[in-house]
Amino acid sequence: MRTLTLRQLILLLTVSTALLILANTFYTSYKTQRALLIEQTLESNHAYAAKMAASVDSFLVSAQQQLAFAAQDVLQAENNPQQLAHIVQRLKQQTNSFHSVMVVDTQGTALAITRLAHKYLGKKLQKHGAAQALKERRPLISKPYIAVTGQLVVLLSYPLIDAQGNYLGFVGGATYLHRQSNLYTLLGDNPHSNGTYTYAVDAGRRLIYHPEPARIGETIQGNPVIEHVIDHKAGSQQLFNSKGVEMLAGYAYVPSAEWGVVTQRSLDATLSGMSHKMLAVAKYSFPFFILIMWAVWLLSGWISRPLWQLAHAAESLDKPNANADFSGVSVWCFEALQLKRAMLRGLAGMNKKMGQLNLENMTDPLTELLNRRGMQVALDEWEQAQQPFSIIMGDIDYFKRINDEFGHDTGDKILKFIAKHMRESSRPSDVLCRVGGEEFVLLLPAVDQGIAYKAAERLRQRIASDACPCVGKLVTLSFGVASWSPGHTSIAQALKNADQALYAAKNAGRNCVHSS
Repeated sequence: MRTLTLRQLILLLTVSTALLILANTFYTSYKTQRALLIEQTLESNHAYAAKMAASVDSFLVSAQQQLAFAAQDVLQAENNPQQLAHIVQRLKQQTNSFHSVMVVDTQGTALAITRLAHKYLGKKLQKHGAAQALKERRPLISKPYIAVTGQLVVLLSYPLIDAQGNYLGFVGGATYLHRQSNLYTLLGDNPHSNGTYTYAVDAGRRLIYHPEPARIGETIQGNPVIEHVIDHKAGSQQLFNSKGVEMLAGYAYVPSAEWGVVTQRSLDATLSGMSHKMLAVAKYSFPFFILIMWAVWLLSGWISRPLWQLAHAAESLDKPNANADFSGVSVWCFEALQLKRAMLRGLAGMNKKMGQLNLENMTDPLTELLNRRGMQVALDEWEQAQQPFSIIMGDIDYFKRINDEFGHDTGDKILKFIAKHMRESSRPSDVLCRVGGEEFVLLLPAVDQGIAYKAAERLRQRIASDACPCVGKLVTLSFGVASWSPGHTSIAQALKNADQALYAAKNAGRNCVHSS
């Protein structure tokens, strides 16, 4: 496998970084612009829905005021058929708010009605709007219902109450939701030409206005925006409509009629122009990117040259003239100069460092005593030199119980406490080791087994009489003693003898010394 040069790596890193930054910039820009467009569209749609809801509410209040004035004229007409006919026809022609206007008595009979529904004159109006107006006897905007004409209609009514407070019926104006009217024009007056449209619903989730007239009267289920708006709420939301299209909707409530107005635009239409904008940005960014890559190629050669020379010089580290090779490298940048100095210092300190690493490899990091590997090195040296020695093997009594009661941190402090006493009770030539969790070994060169036994006893008494500060009580050890002389037995057997003696001390009740 071909190894890349530093110059190639610098170029690869730079290109990769530049591409990642460029991609991240485009991605971040896209996400930011996308979120901004969505937020602006939601705010705009909410503002327009709120404005439209206020306009519809104002229109309905104004229409009811027209009915209120007409009601006064009806009372003055005193059931004169010609005057009543004139009143309803005049009210019909004043504005395009109503498709038909009527005067209805307390039995629901149409006393006067405009020409569009003239065939119902003198007949009882049984539909929902008239029945609701007669029942509630107050200014009312009915729920949308199917009129006797077979069309979806909303009835605005105002009660007829004489000077004595008697209820005489109502004057009403009917607006057919499928037909052109002031209300229809108001809801359809959308200044946007970017795919934004408005629809309106009543409290029963029925469409009372929609840009597609065929959908008027349709009941919508499962639309969260409609659920919010019929719950008298206003705001904006991103959602999927009944056709599965993701929309950005703003909604507002019409209090006078308990309707809701929703203005929405599809997410695709909102984001349709973003792709072209991002492509334009990429088009203008590409030449600049190529220029940067060319500059990086030139600079990478200049930057990598001293490091390349140092790398070639490093191949001769094991040669006598390695220092001369490094000294001959010309460096100009701080990092290369530091690297050159460091490699020269490394040549001088390599052996020393290796020695330190070897020492650390043979030392227990907790107690700073030799570990099992370090003990083995000492034993190998003494066996080769035919050096007789004695072995003191010690084990902390009930150490597991101490760990369970006080925790392992306290156990570590006890191990350091034992190691401290071992160092204070030994000679410089003695080898002190920790060879297990709570097991210690002292190797005493040129000492016979009897003297080693006394040394172990002194160490045992010293530790047993000194309360360990980390537990506040005495900690004891059991010891086993053995010795080795050239030609008598193997060192492995001597260690086994010391271990068996330690086992005997444990069986004898602990906190004592046994000799093999």
